[in-house]
Amino acid sequence: MKRVVLLALAVTACQPRAGLDDVSADPGLLGSALPRGFLWGTATAAHQIEGGLDNDWSVFEAGSFPDGTPHIRNRDRATVATDSWNRFDDDLAAMKALGSTTYRFSVEWSRLEPRKGEWNDAAMQRYRDWCVKLRANGITPMVTLQHFTLPRWVADAGGFEGEAIRGDLERFTRRVAGNLKDQVDWWVTLNEPNVYAVQGWLRGVFPPGKKDDTVTQTKVIAMMLKTHARMAQALREVDDVDADGDGFATRIAVAHHVRYFQPATTSPLDVAIAALTDDYSNEAIPRALKTGRVLLDVPGAITIDEVVPGLAGSIDVLGLNYYTRDLVRTDLGSPSFSTLTYRKGRATSDLGWDLYPDGLHSFLVRFAAYGWPLVVTENGLADRSGTLRTPFLVQHVHALERALRDGADVRGYAHWSLMDNFEWAEGYDAQFGLFTIEPGTLRRVPTASVEPFRAIGANIPR
Repeated sequence: MKRVVLLALAVTACQPRAGLDDVSADPGLLGSALPRGFLWGTATAAHQIEGGLDNDWSVFEAGSFPDGTPHIRNRDRATVATDSWNRFDDDLAAMKALGSTTYRFSVEWSRLEPRKGEWNDAAMQRYRDWCVKLRANGITPMVTLQHFTLPRWVADAGGFEGEAIRGDLERFTRRVAGNLKDQVDWWVTLNEPNVYAVQGWLRGVFPPGKKDDTVTQTKVIAMMLKTHARMAQALREVDDVDADGDGFATRIAVAHHVRYFQPATTSPLDVAIAALTDDYSNEAIPRALKTGRVLLDVPGAITIDEVVPGLAGSIDVLGLNYYTRDLVRTDLGSPSFSTLTYRKGRATSDLGWDLYPDGLHSFLVRFAAYGWPLVVTENGLADRSGTLRTPFLVQHVHALERALRDGADVRGYAHWSLMDNFEWAEGYDAQFGLFTIEPGTLRRVPTASVEPFRAIGANIPR
């Protein structure tokens, strides 16, 4: 089972409950069970929306795999994306139409520090202006410091494969926090370390495009946790301003990707493979954040067992990115010894992802046991037709409300995404937005889900 724990991301032992079409809830009745001050909004990432960037993804997008297949579907590039760098007021208008009270976005390291030690103060000022505008409109900024992309100079030096990134990202964090501390209390240091490592070193569909490198992939996760510890310490030292007056100058999170996995059968092999994957992909990162000990074990390949200074107690909130469920079926001819599948006849997204709202409830209750407040930092689906988005939203919020009743302390929900954007290896094919983007004009066009989203938010106690 050497690499079995690496391919898929997350498993639970729960038995399946309702499917997307089995739970009914009126969006007009949802939201009132959420706590007063609950953060309700959307999420984006700089490279996917801003345009005009030059980083390791810009290089990767221009390339192809050895068989000639382009790295990105349809050879799409994020050159202009949604042009949000120049159209933030349009994005803000969309947020206001949604009734948002939070916006999770990332600041782009390659824009702020295009070369080591060379800072773009004008770009920093623009991010600051965004935060000021958000607050003026009752929208709490939630800033992600590293969302998959790296400046070229960082990638050329090895990125998360080397040691230098710990100091480089700490310096970057101090610079950003020093400029935004009177506007930002909610910080996400890293987005989905497990996905970043799996896609970049196991599947090879993210930079640096390596495949089946289980040893380096595991070391990358460990390095990201070590780097997060330094970033969190920097935030606590620099951000000493309570921007929203709630008594906390910083609320630090990692956005952790969880994927609900179940054995496809009761076969001992299916059960064992699913359980190993769960521990590696779902539990290892939160456990390390809680205990300060990074324990990552790939049988027959690598074991990392290391206490990291500053890691325990480094987060105040755990962010959960939840999208789908997979079933694990043993396949000894596969590098992971498994094949991922889903129950036939169920609703799926355009990417073939099983739409399983009960998984969100399960994860919220499960991770509440760690003792942290939780925020859903991403949840959404690729749905070009727009027919599934509203039931998806309604039923995931219903699952969230059930989790609250079952004791989970959930503080916010950020839907992925505000608008259709550049979806990494999927290019522009996968449309996750509550707003579509009109070709040519790049006008933000509301989908049929905007009004239900606004209606749910309007019911949240103020």
